[in-house]
Amino acid sequence: MRLGFAFNPTNSAALALRDRAVKWCEKHDTDAWSAPAGELETLVAELPTTEALVVLGGDGTFLRAARAVAAIDVPILGINSGKVGFLSKAEPADLDAVLGHVIKNEYRLEARMMLEARVLPEGKSHTGETHVALNEAAIVRGSQARVVRLDVSVDGSHLATYTCDGLVISTPTGSTGYSFSAGGPILDPTSRNMVVTTIAAYLSAIRSIVVGPEHTVVVRVLDAYDCQVSIDGREDLPLKVGDAVEVVTRDRPIRFIEPEGSPPFWELLRRKAELLPS
Repeated sequence: MRLGFAFNPTNSAALALRDRAVKWCEKHDTDAWSAPAGELETLVAELPTTEALVVLGGDGTFLRAARAVAAIDVPILGINSGKVGFLSKAEPADLDAVLGHVIKNEYRLEARMMLEARVLPEGKSHTGETHVALNEAAIVRGSQARVVRLDVSVDGSHLATYTCDGLVISTPTGSTGYSFSAGGPILDPTSRNMVVTTIAAYLSAIRSIVVGPEHTVVVRVLDAYDCQVSIDGREDLPLKVGDAVEVVTRDRPIRFIEPEGSPPFWELLRRKAELLPS
């Protein structure tokens, strides 16, 4: 068994957790390596000989590490040392027990859908770079407090034209994040659907829809002073008037490790919601 640990290098709690994890592996004759979650090349180089990647940090750290397992299919597990940690399956106090379950294969795997987003310059089809998202692709206004006009279509059928602050296309996993804060529904994380939710839309009758996994959502920028597409809040790509963003579901899911004794999603959701300020 070889474990990898991806951590948040700016979080002292995550660094302490990394040290604990490495010492635990040494004590239990388990090969281990560690790297900051943002060092994509290092993670991708190490993952082919790794049985599981354990993320030490909050949701932002997990989303950065998820890019690596999207490229190299290795199960991933989050241990929260952030604020809320919707993506984590355990807390720091559970570290020893959870690692014990992992090396004994006492866990199940849960498939989570991901998205693929492509920028189409001036709306024209091309074979440009694909950006993978675990939570969402958000087409939003930039630093200037000016609304944008977005045209949204599903499989080529016009859905609506929005004057808004932006629009979020999320996975079921991401439905508890940006989409939810904009008024979208929370989906079972194991379902395969996209949630399309507007942000502060003006005089709009359609605020949020759920789209099946076989469909393609295209968002075209009709008017904007400053606009961008944000991939999981970690990668921002500028958009010009006339550009479009095409979003589809990814064929291969990411695999979450569910350690023995970990709480069901709906119980975890309740616990995390109780931590949020009212």
